[in-house]
Amino acid sequence: MAVTGFRFLRRPRWAEQEPTWRDAAPTAIEQALRAALARPSGGWYVLCAASDVRPGKVFARTVAGREVVAWRGPGGAVHAGPGSCPHLGAPLCDAAVHRGSLVCRWHGLALGPQGRPGWRVLPVHDDGLLVWVRLDDVSGEPPTERPCTGPRPPADRSVGAVATMIGRCAPEDVLANRLDPWHGVWLHPYSFAQLAVLDHDPERFRLSVTYALGRRVGVPVIAEFSCPDPRTITMEIVGGEGTGSVVETHATPLGDGPDGLPRTAVIEAVVAHSDRKGFAHAVRAAAALRPAMRFAARRLWRDDLAYAERRYAVRTGAVR
Repeated sequence: MAVTGFRFLRRPRWAEQEPTWRDAAPTAIEQALRAALARPSGGWYVLCAASDVRPGKVFARTVAGREVVAWRGPGGAVHAGPGSCPHLGAPLCDAAVHRGSLVCRWHGLALGPQGRPGWRVLPVHDDGLLVWVRLDDVSGEPPTERPCTGPRPPADRSVGAVATMIGRCAPEDVLANRLDPWHGVWLHPYSFAQLAVLDHDPERFRLSVTYALGRRVGVPVIAEFSCPDPRTITMEIVGGEGTGSVVETHATPLGDGPDGLPRTAVIEAVVAHSDRKGFAHAVRAAAALRPAMRFAARRLWRDDLAYAERRYAVRTGAVR
């Protein structure tokens, strides 16, 4: 199906749209979810945006109940390790970065990329947009050298931005939200119009959808959803304006919050791409575009996290 250019939209009022609940079969969503959860991850978890690990600063996050800290060495390489000092358990999130090592603020113990007894660095992968860590003792899976990732356009001809949101749910609830494309025009009428799922199976969803640029103008595209690992779903534009662009949604388990409910970090990487000659200007203006890209991602996930949190509550019996 050829899809190009911008279109004027004629769409009904929200409540008068064609219902999608018959097509949004719970069994289809569940089968796709189970197929995704069965995929290997190699033990890799997305920790944060690469830009979150700043020179001279420590980035800290709890991943699957493990405290993890990350920092950059003198050459810019990212290192990661446990978040507790092996001496007396001080929090390394407060450590200083000095000459490529962490320096504990309690007693000045230096912890570098070489590690030391009782404190070993973690395998880390920096793909330029995201930082991943491998937690072998958590995943219980055969480790791989690199994360399992989906398609991405060339970095020098694209604009990437990362937004992070925290939800009270499990990673599978985040994936289930994305594996229900039928909710798009109902839950996000400000962003989507004229959505139709063209075909789907447990491995992939293919749909036509129009991205709304205001009430009357939109950009129609063909998009495919797939899951390269059990905590990631990738949307790739395969037809229409911006072909090759991707949205990677990563669901990183953090651990239980004070209320006993699980917390999941939704770390979404949006990578915009176009073969149009004029897109080179967008690449040069990437720094100015990224705030708007993050805003759009957070706006969508304001509603999608409500979906994911409600799904968690229903499936765990918290609500009936």
